[in-house]
Amino acid sequence: MHISTTVHLGCVDCHGGNADCVDKQSAHVASRFPDAWSTSANPVRSYTLLNHESPDFIRFVNPGDLRVAHLSCGVTGCHQQETLQVHKSMMTHGCMLWGAALYNNGAIPNKRPRYGEAYGMHGQPLRLQTVPTPTEEEIAKEGIVPFLEPLPRFEITQPGNILRIFERGGRFNPETGIPEILEEPGRPRARLSNRGLGTKNRTDPVFIGLQKTRLLDPTLNFFGTNDHPGDYRSSGCTACHVVYANDRSPVNSGPYARFGNRGLSFSRDPMIPNDEPGHPIGHKFSVGIPSSQCIVCHVHPGTTVMNSYLGFMWWDNETDGEHMYPRHQTHHTAEAITASQMRNPEEGAIRGKWSDPEFLANVTDLNPKLQHTQFADFHGHGWVFRAVFKKDRRGNLLDYKGDVIPYVDNEALQRAMEAPTEEEIEIGKTRENTPLHYMDIHLEKGMHCVDCHFRQDSHGNTKLYGEVRAAIEITCTDCHGSVSERATDRRRLATTGPAARKNPDTGEKVGMNLFTLSTPWKKPRFERVGDKLIQRSMVDPKLSWEIVQVRDTVDPAHDNYNMKSALAKTVRFDDSGQIAWGNVPQNDPDQCAHADSKMSCIACHSSWNPSCYGCHLPQKANKKMPSLHFEGDVSRNYVSYNFQTLRDDVYMLAHDGDVTGNRIGPARSSCAIHVGSHNQNRESIYVQQQTISAEGLSGIAFSTNVPHTVRGGPPKIDDLRHPEVHRKLKSETKNCTDCHLSEFNDNNAWMAQLLMQGTNALNFIGRYCWVSAGEHGIEAVQVTEASEPQAVIGSTLHELAYPEEFHEHLRHGRELETAHEHP
Repeated sequence: MHISTTVHLGCVDCHGGNADCVDKQSAHVASRFPDAWSTSANPVRSYTLLNHESPDFIRFVNPGDLRVAHLSCGVTGCHQQETLQVHKSMMTHGCMLWGAALYNNGAIPNKRPRYGEAYGMHGQPLRLQTVPTPTEEEIAKEGIVPFLEPLPRFEITQPGNILRIFERGGRFNPETGIPEILEEPGRPRARLSNRGLGTKNRTDPVFIGLQKTRLLDPTLNFFGTNDHPGDYRSSGCTACHVVYANDRSPVNSGPYARFGNRGLSFSRDPMIPNDEPGHPIGHKFSVGIPSSQCIVCHVHPGTTVMNSYLGFMWWDNETDGEHMYPRHQTHHTAEAITASQMRNPEEGAIRGKWSDPEFLANVTDLNPKLQHTQFADFHGHGWVFRAVFKKDRRGNLLDYKGDVIPYVDNEALQRAMEAPTEEEIEIGKTRENTPLHYMDIHLEKGMHCVDCHFRQDSHGNTKLYGEVRAAIEITCTDCHGSVSERATDRRRLATTGPAARKNPDTGEKVGMNLFTLSTPWKKPRFERVGDKLIQRSMVDPKLSWEIVQVRDTVDPAHDNYNMKSALAKTVRFDDSGQIAWGNVPQNDPDQCAHADSKMSCIACHSSWNPSCYGCHLPQKANKKMPSLHFEGDVSRNYVSYNFQTLRDDVYMLAHDGDVTGNRIGPARSSCAIHVGSHNQNRESIYVQQQTISAEGLSGIAFSTNVPHTVRGGPPKIDDLRHPEVHRKLKSETKNCTDCHLSEFNDNNAWMAQLLMQGTNALNFIGRYCWVSAGEHGIEAVQVTEASEPQAVIGSTLHELAYPEEFHEHLRHGRELETAHEHP
């Protein structure tokens, strides 16, 4: 398992068992649930199964599981500190999502997260604490959380506020378990619960969703679901350090791409089948972890949507949909629908071909046929991801020069998705008549997640954090320097991010010296070579790159000089009130308009930002599903997860939080939930209720974020040194008029959107369109289908997902026939 020749371990040193036996059955540890472990592969969607197994068996199948890692990985002399740290890592407790969902939707009044997930050796939920207890200043300024408690069972929760849909209460005020004589037999008229906070059988729907709906789940406490490409992994330490085959892209997987995307083993061990999904590529640890392993978890808004780093976001269920839906509508059984929802929390999948795991695993086979997009090779949660390309504000595809491509065919799209060549890694992409695929520039250079996020970012530091960025120790300037100082001028290349280590005596940040890090091949990860800073890859032993210094991009005498960079980083008003740029006055960068103290680097350098403007979470009281946490009990009530409005063309700015210095940075729509409910009789109580309470509090939330969509300026071509040539080329990030009023007065709507003032680009209607009917009152006209995907009747999506209903609509002359009068 360990590549190092200095580590000598036998099987039982890590896995336990009995090494003194001569037969396998006696040597191995038996499971309490042998039917769940019929083979040596990771079981499919096991979730809370590990909480019911014995510690000895858990150690036997995965010594890196956090319930038992202190007996294997974390023993004295091995990885004791890392094991302790990862127990309190955000990737383990997941409090950032639970805290945001509960607070944004009014379930609890606590803005600071209070609930998190962790388990003891025997599966008991744990209360986590930061030791020593953080001060009030550390809580407010560093985002440290003093404790996290297990999430309560949804059955005992009480609603934090009353949604408007519940204001009128029910027709009767029932007593729990006592029928009402005036009700129709078998048709109780009580709404979801009684009016009044915390009374009788009323529970909070947000807690139901967190317990049962697959959101950021599973965390490091459990195995991956091991049922799709992009979902294969183990738990605990081995979730990251043992690599699985999840993605055939050489960009996303590096040297592991050749092993496919089906979670197959390529071990020489004759006891491990090579045709069975759910096995690691090899029985060995790695610190050179490819991005494809990270993306297994980081595809959800709760886990920072890192598919954007790869240049992908969720497919919209419509683009090139003629290849994704069956030609003739299929009517599925309840069993088939439930099986689909176990694999994919999105209800709409059952109407498409991608609910079939085999079709989904090979969905990239469609790429040579698609005319508008290209699909990714990873499918975490059973989802489909589409590529994001560079576009202008009219939606036209652009090439590397920023020019509109008159005609884009499938060949051009496939050409855009090809891995960068060695020359393109050096100078940038210069593909003519080819759309620019918006992967992050760091990935384009060959950098995987582990090349930026080092040991502490991955493991934690034993402190509990309530937001992701509070737990990060690296910042852009740690490697790229600033407008006034090269990183290479420093004696130590130290991290300075929010979670960077402090001197315990002075309280000053000292961080980690990046010059002390080495690659798996015992070479320094960072090295000065003359006046250049060189970084070596953690994944590819042959790959290295120069880290461009910001100071050099504003120096006209340097080869890396970039006129637009110099303008953006030094522009300011001088003493006479005139715009000036080109130098740093008195070597004081804070006098510049876009100083690092005022704005984050990514405010300008992000090329796009994924936003979700609507997620429909309908609850069904009569549907039995297991809880994904704690005991894993099966009970009634289930909430599916359906994203509805996905945008890659919206860009907004906002002031960041206290932890990151209140600087200006990118923002996105991150919580736009619409809830629905069906009662125990499967009757629809309400269809799409925005989470706005009777008190007027809204669950619609925007938040600052790190898009991980950094791009650079134009490619390094010799004639670009000429100012006129440089001026004509458009950079791949933000230009002046993306954030400032244009002298041509043609970007007012863009500015309104940027500042989150709204442009009416997106309006929520829901299932009904309300029409004034004069003396007849108001009519609620049904304009969409009731089920997912919620297609507008008569639309292209309606034709794709509901062909029978669509043709019925045509037979009725495209007239909407269902309406409800509200006198």
